[in-house]
Amino acid sequence: MNENSIKYERQREEMVRRQIEARGVTDPKVLAAMCKVPRHLFVSEALRDQAYGDFPLPIGEQQTISQPYIVAEMTQALQPGEEDRILEIGTGSGYQAAILAEIVFRVYTIEKIHSLFLSSRKVFDKLHYHNIVTKYSDGTSGWSDESPFDGIIVTAGSPGIPKPLVSQLAVGGRMVIPVGDRYSQELIKLYKDEHGIHKTNLGGCRFVKLVGEYGWKG
Repeated sequence: MNENSIKYERQREEMVRRQIEARGVTDPKVLAAMCKVPRHLFVSEALRDQAYGDFPLPIGEQQTISQPYIVAEMTQALQPGEEDRILEIGTGSGYQAAILAEIVFRVYTIEKIHSLFLSSRKVFDKLHYHNIVTKYSDGTSGWSDESPFDGIIVTAGSPGIPKPLVSQLAVGGRMVIPVGDRYSQELIKLYKDEHGIHKTNLGGCRFVKLVGEYGWKG
């Protein structure tokens, strides 16, 4: 392990201790994944020294890699299990998918911006995340051919909950999605059972817009 690798490993451990555990994330699978995934490889070289800071970072195309805490919070809320098949809407940098890939059986992730679709796939391949399946498409329509999913995570703010995603959620499945206006949202957790959909509000958040047929139009 070289000097840089040791430095980043220490930064990850500090990030988990000060930013994530200190704010109440307790799932050991989530904490282990956050300690392991090299977040600095999901941002540009110019921003690598900021990769473990307590804030989002730009990744180009007016998109961001989310603050580490919000990634951990959303992952814990999804209650991922080792046999789960998870759908992610909005691959972005690929960091959230990588965190999930450390925990679950398979991650299906959709990105509508072609440059991000290509760059995230390169990082997945470099890090040998063979259980991440990528697609270049409008994520608001979901991925019906691979449904139903045990969990769905949406990493952009939506004006509402896209109906195709609800229909592609398995009975017993969970969805975590930011819902609100263009400037601020509430993080909503859905649980689907034989009686219908149950919602829990996890609090305020702020994400870039979810653009697509069942999201914002532009």
